Amino acid sequence: MPLHRLLSLLLAGFCLASAGKLMAQTGVEVDKPSALRKLVPAAELERQASQEYRQLLEQARAKGALAPPGHPQLQRLRSIAQRLIPHAGRFNRDAARWKWEVNLIGSKQINAFCMPGGKIAFYTGLVEGLRLTDDEIAMVMGHEMAHALREHARERIAKSQLTQLGAGLLGSFIGDGRYAQAFRFGGDMLTLKFSRDDETEADVVGLDLAARAGFDPRAGITLWQKMQKASQGGGIPWFSSHPSGENRIEEIEKQLPKVLPLYEGARSRGTP
Repeated sequence: MPLHRLLSLLLAGFCLASAGKLMAQTGVEVDKPSALRKLVPAAELERQASQEYRQLLEQARAKGALAPPGHPQLQRLRSIAQRLIPHAGRFNRDAARWKWEVNLIGSKQINAFCMPGGKIAFYTGLVEGLRLTDDEIAMVMGHEMAHALREHARERIAKSQLTQLGAGLLGSFIGDGRYAQAFRFGGDMLTLKFSRDDETEADVVGLDLAARAGFDPRAGITLWQKMQKASQGGGIPWFSSHPSGENRIEEIEKQLPKVLPLYEGARSRGTP
């Protein structure tokens, strides 16, 4: 092969590799997850979450509040999830083995969640009460998925237990995990409160997930406008977590230049 031809091929390969690296770096930026999360066994936390999820569904079913598989709003939620889940591995490799579930519960609560391991639930008070569009639902779902993907619950439980056990044991915990059995939890997964940083990170990662799936990230602004209006009466669990709605809208607007190209790219590839 002529030398100039070989050099051309090598240069082309280098350009493609560089382009691939740049593509891999597009989207939002997040810090490495806290090392503290490793103090809580992921498998045990996921088992606990699955048990609580099953109990919640059984309670809803007993009250006739669990949406059947053919419910149009449930089908809608699951369709949106099917578009978001393929992008979850970008933020957590373990997401590929999770047994994802999506269910809808009839309740006036304006709330939704995603437990560790990919157990998602929405309440009709959020979906129907606020008349959310598909793009807005994707913002909520992406946000909740982000909590699970970034293992915020795992980190919060670890910090809580460390506070109770004493920071003096921290070195031993991180050293070899000999005290992992000391971490016990249960019955309060749904009431776990996340920090301001957790909520902001979930908003940002959720935008990225939704945009990659072909949902308009600008819907995050209209979503929070609806949440602010609905919150005037108080008592909205999903809205009560800080930061405030105004701050969340500001953060979304700040991140739009990073995620709008992802959205446009998804649309150009024919993502529904």
